[in-house]
Amino acid sequence: MRRHTLTAAALLALATLTACSSGDDTTGAAAKPKASATSKPAAPKATATKPAGIPSPDAAQTAALVRSLSAIKPALGTDEEKAVSRSRNVCLDVQQGKDAATLASNAKARFEGGDAGTLTLDQGEQIVEAVKTSFCK
Repeated sequence: MRRHTLTAAALLALATLTACSSGDDTTGAAAKPKASATSKPAAPKATATKPAGIPSPDAAQTAALVRSLSAIKPALGTDEEKAVSRSRNVCLDVQQGKDAATLASNAKARFEGGDAGTLTLDQGEQIVEAVKTSFCK
């Protein structure tokens, strides 16, 4: 009799655990669609590296820009992609009507570092002028 009582108790415990487990699985299954609905990957942005609404230089304008930047300091024109990206941000500042001192300071900050090293405010002004004359009208 004692053996039947222990077996019955074990089966009851197992049934209870199984019932709890299936309750959790239902909750987990119900939660999964919500999680997948909110974690859908965003559509890729074609202009992730190019701020919208800012002019982008064509091939001839890019060549002129890189030549002008290289004349200011050779390292400024070595990476064309970076030069264009940073120049587009300078152009945005120009389009926003920022004053000359802010334009020069922002251009200096955007272009200095790495191989270019430290730039002067005068070089920042020259960068702004190179951007304006090459493509940012």
